[in-house]
Amino acid sequence: MAHTVMAITPEPADPFLWLEEVEGDRALAWVRAQNERSLKTLTADPRFERYHTAALQILEDRSRIPFGALRDGWVYNFWQDDVNVRGLWRRAKRESYETPNPQWETLLDLDALSKKEDKNWVWKGTSCVLPPGQRCIVKLSNGGKDAYLGREFDLTKREFVAGGFEIPEAKTEIVWQDLDTLLIATDWGEGTMTTSGYAYIVKRWQRGAPLKTAREVHRGKQQYVATSPFAIEGPAGTQLVGVVDAETFFTSKYSTLTPTGTTPMTLPPKATLRGLYRNELLFTIEQDWEIGAKKWASGSLLSMPQSDVTKPRPTVRLVVAPGPRDSVEEVSVTKAGVLVARYSNVRGQLERFTFEGTAWTGARLPLKDSGAVSIVTSDNDDDVAYSTYTDFLQPTTLYSTNVATQKVTAIKSMPAKFDASKYVTEQFEATSKDGTKVPYFVVHSKDLKLDGKAPTLLYAYGGFLVSMTPSYSATIGQLWLDQGGVYVLANIRGGGEFGPAWHDAGLKTKRQVVYDDFISVAEDLIKRKVTSPRRLGIQGGSNGGLLMGVMLTQRPDLFRAVNVQVPLLDMLRYHLLLAGASWMDEYGSPDVPAERAWLEKLSPYQNLKKRSDFPVPFIETSTKDDRVHPGHARKYAAKLESLGMPFLYYENIDGGHSAAANQRERAKRIALEFTYLSQRLMD
Repeated sequence: MAHTVMAITPEPADPFLWLEEVEGDRALAWVRAQNERSLKTLTADPRFERYHTAALQILEDRSRIPFGALRDGWVYNFWQDDVNVRGLWRRAKRESYETPNPQWETLLDLDALSKKEDKNWVWKGTSCVLPPGQRCIVKLSNGGKDAYLGREFDLTKREFVAGGFEIPEAKTEIVWQDLDTLLIATDWGEGTMTTSGYAYIVKRWQRGAPLKTAREVHRGKQQYVATSPFAIEGPAGTQLVGVVDAETFFTSKYSTLTPTGTTPMTLPPKATLRGLYRNELLFTIEQDWEIGAKKWASGSLLSMPQSDVTKPRPTVRLVVAPGPRDSVEEVSVTKAGVLVARYSNVRGQLERFTFEGTAWTGARLPLKDSGAVSIVTSDNDDDVAYSTYTDFLQPTTLYSTNVATQKVTAIKSMPAKFDASKYVTEQFEATSKDGTKVPYFVVHSKDLKLDGKAPTLLYAYGGFLVSMTPSYSATIGQLWLDQGGVYVLANIRGGGEFGPAWHDAGLKTKRQVVYDDFISVAEDLIKRKVTSPRRLGIQGGSNGGLLMGVMLTQRPDLFRAVNVQVPLLDMLRYHLLLAGASWMDEYGSPDVPAERAWLEKLSPYQNLKKRSDFPVPFIETSTKDDRVHPGHARKYAAKLESLGMPFLYYENIDGGHSAAANQRERAKRIALEFTYLSQRLMD
């Protein structure tokens, strides 16, 4: 089970520690009171109902693209709409999927299952045995938590397998070794979970035997982030099976599984396995790597023969090395070649690479390169994959990508949800405090007057090597642009937009550059007279929620609206709550004196003080969030309350870290956010 609050010594003089009791009566009573007050303020606004109706129509629109996973000639899709609120798991033959009206075969109705079992089931995906096997583990979460329970499902009979594999609720990682064998890392009882709340013991579980009889094959360490099994699929039902010890969030040790245990693979600590193609193991490296007489640059996509993976001096080959303003975002394997989504200055392009004997060769595929490209799904035994193109003003288009012929065919497109002809996208650069050029996108009306009066929403993330790329959002289009707003996406350091170095620049005690970057973008928008502090709002979630909290500490004078979503805010205790310990490689450790000294200056909760230039923030979280503890948001809001400072607070009872379990809850949350932003910036 996921941990809630660990046995620890409370910080001195913290009167709000009780709000870390996730479902304690006193804590929930406080949450209900805050929800009632804030909902009364926001839902009374006539715009709320209009925004809610629009958001619901957008999210439940049956004409949207049914994205899916390609497997053994089928496309598997999970679908939610106004009728299927919790969702349908279904599939269609690939040929049918590419037609305007696919013939779907329903596998599992989550609404019917939830009603039958009187459970609050939320879909968490599947793990399936290699084709042509017809068994999967269906993952079901109670209310949207990361923890799930698993049940074996028969794809042929379209039902759960009586007496099949059943996995108790936990943060579990599984791999099918074969039809009758699972490799499983789960909660084995007291002392078997890491300090981050994940498993570190991997066992082999045979069909028909109780879970408690599973035999250990690998043991990590309790101080690791996690230890889990992995499987990299190859052609014709082959796979490379092993175990990965995540020593920190960014460093790992990979090992292959042997009959007697595991054997270490020869990879640098910062590496990510990407696939198998013609017996070549593909991987990216997130650090410079010198092996033998060669040095490979951080961010490169490399390969080595599968037979070499445990050799001390493997044959390493270069697939592609990105430049200083480039990044390799996605890699996917097909029968006819390897697809790579590569970005240059935050604009994507799709490439195909093939391997003949000793070297890789590549070619561009004919997709636009002025927005974002993404590889949706592929199959090692199929020439066809699915990819997308989108930008801020062009609805997402799905392409059938024949990797053998390099032909790209549009098969589905999301309908336009707002009149994009009225708007334009521009890319600018702000100069950060240390002179670094920070790119950002601005989406605005063609007739925008540069008088500083435009209501502007600035979004960023800035962490964990996650890249923020252009995307089409009907809700932003209808609920913000069409209301007279300007939308801005900032590509600040901490992300992966320019490869691992862009991320590494803001790690631990160097993190101030992330916040300086964001401030520089805000100031550049004001300097260009796009907006002004009176009309500038900001939004960010999770790590981006921490960014919002830091902005409230460091530069509240720059903003009039701050939407703080599922945030980290108490940076002196974050490592003691739920998965927090796993992020110390990103933020630093409060138990290391030098890093604690920095965190004491950074932490939004500890540095919150009453001040007159503080905007009214809107803080959101979820009771069922078992990744970022809701206590962060609760304690921050309670401290605001104690200081007599106004704020709005909303805690969704369901939904996990996404703060929404279904489209209806998501529509309500979106409507609340844009009502808040409109009240603060447009009135």
